[in-house]
Amino acid sequence: HLATSLPLPSERDHLRPRIDLVVFMIDIKSKYSLKNVETSLPHVDASFFLGKVCFLVTGVGRMNACSIEMNAVCKLGEAYCSPVLFCELELEGVRAATAQRLVRMLQICAGHIRGVSALSFVSLMRNSD
Repeated sequence: HLATSLPLPSERDHLRPRIDLVVFMIDIKSKYSLKNVETSLPHVDASFFLGKVCFLVTGVGRMNACSIEMNAVCKLGEAYCSPVLFCELELEGVRAATAQRLVRMLQICAGHIRGVSALSFVSLMRNSD
């Protein structure tokens, strides 16, 4: 399910499935994209920042067209103790690999991978940085 911003409308709360992972997409070419994410972050329950939030930065293949400093995005990940993934959606192989990585993260966050919790997975990702 996709949303352009948070909070989600409450009128369909009873129909909404459980949320296992929140992925904030940031287009490196759009300052509005980062501002929208920053505005939405306070609407996320604090418990999600224990392994169930990540930032996906798109457009990194064209660094000369950046409107956002990479340092600002990395600081956002650090501030919220959440991983930052970088990808170029225009490249099919990178797009497929990123999708597979997100699906794997979702499986872990939803509790479908035995012996691995979302919190332990994120701590492993942070230690590998």
